[in-house]
This record gives sequence, structure tokens and C-alpha cells, in this order.
Amino acid sequence: MTGARRAPRYTGVRTFAGLDHIRLDELADKPIDAVVVGVPFDTATSWRPGARFGPEAIRSASSLLRPWHPVHAVEVFGTRTVIDGGDVAITPGNAERSAGQIAAALGPLCESGRTPVVLGGDHSVLLGELRAHAHAHGPLGLLLLDAHADTWDDYYGERLFHGTVIRRATEEGLLDPQRSLIAGVRGSLYEPDDLEDARALGFELVDIDALRASAPTQFAARVRARIGTGAAFLGFDIDVVDPSAAPATGTPEVGGLLAAEALALLRALAGLRFVGYDVVEVSPPYDPPGQITALLAANIAYEMLALDALASH
Repeated sequence: MTGARRAPRYTGVRTFAGLDHIRLDELADKPIDAVVVGVPFDTATSWRPGARFGPEAIRSASSLLRPWHPVHAVEVFGTRTVIDGGDVAITPGNAERSAGQIAAALGPLCESGRTPVVLGGDHSVLLGELRAHAHAHGPLGLLLLDAHADTWDDYYGERLFHGTVIRRATEEGLLDPQRSLIAGVRGSLYEPDDLEDARALGFELVDIDALRASAPTQFAARVRARIGTGAAFLGFDIDVVDPSAAPATGTPEVGGLLAAEALALLRALAGLRFVGYDVVEVSPPYDPPGQITALLAANIAYEMLALDALASH
């Protein structure tokens, strides 16, 4: 009988899905396969703040998760050792310094072959993640599910913002745009060239209509063809989901994926190997009493851990 069946899941200290907690600086040579890590930084947002409380809310919502994944027929937490590594120490108000702190904290995980699953935080935290991964693996392919391409050059004169992070990562040579795909793009723009600038950098874009019109298996085949066999990263900005299912985010855009559609797309990626994952932009102050955004984000992270378990077989 599991611990969750011996005592109610709402008891005890909140870690992701009730996993054991080991600090990142205490992992050393412990036999750990995957690590859930919180990055509570949100002062690179352009609209609604609050994602600094995302890791806490996602962990709380994850209490309902169970180890066995019936669709994939895999023990997400059982066949491999997965722990909660706690939160990275970041610097509120300083995106660049925080990116360095994130890279330093995740670097040993990436070098050792462990898989980080990051709970954001606004999307600017991705830069530190990619620095750590690219140092270990070289330039990465990227699969990003997001309502926005995040390739603007600056916001209010700031070069590192949640809407500029993909451009900065490309300029630093952390990403291989020719092996990258951004899906779910929608919403109004500042000017006609906004999306063309992303394409000019080499990224393949899939707008929300095309994404919803294709079957999950078709989308997965497109991803496999684009990313190839090199090291790749899977990112999930919660704003790719419609506000009716995920209202608590910094820059909501109507007309997005439904919760079940998002899960189906992730499940169709079974067999693909990613060196790292993140789910970002959950802003709990905007969640209704049922915490539906945090609950969905917890399940997104669970699907990522399931993909990692399948890829390790």
C-alpha cells in the first residue's frame, strides 16, 4: 500500500506528487534519474505578475497525482528515482543575474544526465535552463507550446524579458532554430513582422488553428521530423491553453487549446527523448477557487515525467 493510501494526500509537507525532497546541492552521487525544480521568478513579465508563486501552487495541486500512468502503462515514479529538488535561489528584479543562478543550479543535473523538470516562474527562466543544457549537450532543438513566439527584441528597453527569451537564447547559440518548432501561436500582434521575425531566425511556427486541425499523431510526426535525433528540450507555456481552462497566467490569449487537447498532444510524443522540460507562466493570484490552472500545470509536469520514463526504457 502506498503512502497516499495510508494517510490523506492533503497531509504532510508539499512536494511535487509527494516525492522525497533532496536539495540540489546535496544530490552528489545519489542514484537520481529526474528532478522537479521550482524557479519562482516573475519580474520579467510584461502584464500580470504572480508566477513567482507558480511552483508552490503546482506542487500543492500535484498532491492528487498517482504513480501509475494508465495511458502509457508506465510507473512514472516507481521504475526510476524521481525527487523534488526544491527551488532555485533567484534574485527578484534581476533577470540576468537570475538566469545565471538558474544555470549554475541546473548545470550539475544536466552534466550528470539527470532530467530537470522545471516549474516556473515566468518564461524568462528558460534562458538559464538552456544555458545549463547547452553547456552539457550543445545547441538544442526546441519544442515549445506557447501562444507567443517570444522572439521580440526588447520590452521597454529591456533585452531580457519573458517575451524576448527565445531570441536571446538563439543569439547565444543555445538553440538550433532549424531543429525547433513553436506551436499554438495566436493573438494580436504589435506589427505584421512579429511572427516573420521568428521565422527569419529559423523557427518553424504552427498557429493554433493548424495545431487544433491536426491529429495529435500528425503533430508528433511533424515534431519528430523537425527535431531529429539530437538533444532537444520541451517547453510548455500555460498560455497555450485557453483561458477557460487556464485563466491564471500572465498574458492570456483567447482561443487556445482545451485541457484534454494539451494532454493528448503531449502523450502523442511518447518515444521522443528530451533532455529537459518546463511548464511556466502559472500565476496563482488569477486562479479561481478550484485552482484549475495549477491543477492542469501539475498534470502537464506529470505527463513530462511520463515521457521521460518512457524514453528511458
